[in-house]
Amino acid sequence: MTLISQHYIRLGTPAAAPEEERIDVLAGMIRQVPHLMRILSAVRDLGLPDAWIVSGAIYQTVWNLMTDRPLMHGIKDFDIIYFDGTDLSYEAEDAVIQQVNAALPDLSGLLEVRNQARVHLWYQQRFGRPYRPLDCAMDSLTTYAARTHAVAAKLTKTGDIAIHAPFGLANIFAMRLVPNYTIQNAETYTEKGARMQQNWPELTVVPWDSAER
Repeated sequence: MTLISQHYIRLGTPAAAPEEERIDVLAGMIRQVPHLMRILSAVRDLGLPDAWIVSGAIYQTVWNLMTDRPLMHGIKDFDIIYFDGTDLSYEAEDAVIQQVNAALPDLSGLLEVRNQARVHLWYQQRFGRPYRPLDCAMDSLTTYAARTHAVAAKLTKTGDIAIHAPFGLANIFAMRLVPNYTIQNAETYTEKGARMQQNWPELTVVPWDSAER
């Protein structure tokens, strides 16, 4: 296994560093990754409402930087979310997907763009369980299978990187996957945990049925 630096070990310990420091370090790591900055810039410039890049594109990039692996190691796609409640049609969402793909043609095969205002319309048919209507894009982070997955970033008009992580960032820097019990999603959590451990053997996966809640 790769030796993780003491700097990251400290950031992965909740009491050892303030959350503001973790946010600053994460923003700095994102700035090191050209394709993430291109995606963030394109999403901002398109003016999509309440738009963020979320989840694996961020935390898996952090793990690759921490373990000195190639930047794209283990990353299947880049999740881009936005929230537009004015038009819940698939046609409107597809138009946005085409806009984003046109802005990033060399990455278009890796982009997953979804309007979070309409997820409840198709989620049950696809996954077999209901999904409540969301209030905003960031509301979706509370429904992810792992608390560790719940991280989002966007580029502001002033060029700053805004970070949102409702469960904090310590688990990302600790390389620790922790269940999120908001939705009973044990099967998805377990499957993702096993796949991630194959790509990042340093990862600790807390079992879904753990007493830790």
